[in-house]
Amino acid sequence: MEAIATDDAPPSIGPFSQAIRDGNRIYVSGQGPIDPETGEIISGDVAAETAQTLENMDAVLHAAGRSLDDTVKATIFVRDLTNYDAINEVYAEYMSEPYPARSAVEVSDLPVDIEVEIELVASAVDQS
Repeated sequence: MEAIATDDAPPSIGPFSQAIRDGNRIYVSGQGPIDPETGEIISGDVAAETAQTLENMDAVLHAAGRSLDDTVKATIFVRDLTNYDAINEVYAEYMSEPYPARSAVEVSDLPVDIEVEIELVASAVDQS
């Protein structure tokens, strides 16, 4: 296993890595809408939070030499599923076909005061 870290995404808030490469897979820990430069939660609606979260995910993947295009599975944790459509609109802008497998789960709370958190698994294999 190899830990993956970058200053271009928020640091972990506990005893876990931003991501781990294990064989042909990269497991990216849950990310939220934190500005990596300020460490602050971005302001805005759930669409803005989703965009920042996906930017953070992409930064972690770039540190591993990959991108969101390499995502095979994503899990979205959302505090209010009435935001599902807004999240999907943004998600579709960042992900490419064939879209990764995905789950979305409504949760009562998240570790910080945010509306959305995303974790993912990406391929570490060149598809050429």
